[in-house]
Amino acid sequence: MRNFRASLFAAFVAMPPHAAADDAVQKEDPAAAFEMPAAEEVVKADGLPPVGKWMIDPNGHLASWLGASYEGKQLQEPINVIIVDRLSTSPEEAKTQLVQAAASAGYPSRKGHSNGYSGFIGDRFYSQLPEEKDHAFSNAPYEFDNNHGRIFGPHSYDDAYVFIGAFSRERIVAFAKLKHQYASFDRARDDFSQSLDRATRYKISGFVDMGNAIVGNAHLTTGDHDGQAVLIERSE
Repeated sequence: MRNFRASLFAAFVAMPPHAAADDAVQKEDPAAAFEMPAAEEVVKADGLPPVGKWMIDPNGHLASWLGASYEGKQLQEPINVIIVDRLSTSPEEAKTQLVQAAASAGYPSRKGHSNGYSGFIGDRFYSQLPEEKDHAFSNAPYEFDNNHGRIFGPHSYDDAYVFIGAFSRERIVAFAKLKHQYASFDRARDDFSQSLDRATRYKISGFVDMGNAIVGNAHLTTGDHDGQAVLIERSE
């Protein structure tokens, strides 16, 4: 036993600097191993880094809304919010400010939602906020109709921190086999952004054409999504 412990200690000491920490990060963030999105799945708008059009599921695939169908088609989850923080001086501050602002706007982190999603900004994938297991930002408990969403980032760009988000509205059908059913992407996007605008220093500044409304496809749909992301900025 003594020799085993000595060997184990020697192996640990021989590790390259930060190897253990790097391994831990990779285990905690599986999105680091995802394949880069194709060029047609990324949007580059003026003043913003490249951003992915879609929320990504825990397996690295384009996320579908609980695997549910809508009008006989698979629902694909679009990115419909972009947030630019021009005041925070670190990623940690940017995260903290946004989480607090979401709560002030009536969208705290609430349980009862799937998690483990990610989004692409710049040159990499970012895991979701909120970070708690089975949580999303939501304006009501999961037992009731609610708007909810996940936010990804922050990505440092041009002296600012950039986040992207995917928000949707669900309705609860008590006696259905699938109790949580899709209701709208646009209603949730608009309510979240307008609530931030009213209650916090995060203000709506425009829209970004994401080109992610699926129309006329025999198998896929984005429901009522109009292909636009609301642009929200925190600045002086």
